[in-house]
Amino acid sequence: MKLPILYYGNPILRKKAAPVTEITEEIRTFVKDMIDTLIAADGSGLAAPQVGRLIRIFVVRIVGDDEEGWAAYGTPTVFINPEILSPSTEDIILPEGCLSIPGLRGNVTRPLSLKVRAMDIDGNIFTEEVSGWRARCIMHENDHLNGVLYIDRLPKHVRKEFEPHLRKIKSQYKK
Repeated sequence: MKLPILYYGNPILRKKAAPVTEITEEIRTFVKDMIDTLIAADGSGLAAPQVGRLIRIFVVRIVGDDEEGWAAYGTPTVFINPEILSPSTEDIILPEGCLSIPGLRGNVTRPLSLKVRAMDIDGNIFTEEVSGWRARCIMHENDHLNGVLYIDRLPKHVRKEFEPHLRKIKSQYKK
């Protein structure tokens, strides 16, 4: 089932998500719905707060970089209670967008690579070393779990240029 995506201005997007304490059937169904929503929206990743749940889950379907250096999509990976470990000291600036902030993209500086530890949908802990677009997407979605949006990482002058569009999103999607 496709879930409704929350947009910029919704206060849930600015709150910190709580850890998942147990993998239940309800959690499994929710994760399946998140994946359906991600694919239907043609997104790279989706965090639970973006669909109204303040729990530490995100899904990512970027599997790496393609031959031209852009994001390559594949089977979505589920990250439950993720921890970002060992971000590289080497940074890279690349454009980011967000399903919760439609129509805007901005250049964001992030570490080139990192290690992430999380739980999968079966409750197994896994660790993965990632770089490029997959690392960027994981960091972006992990930010959502902490109430941080990519626009918070933009230089102040760029963020100021975004303000009229952000106000429009906020008013357009306000309930």
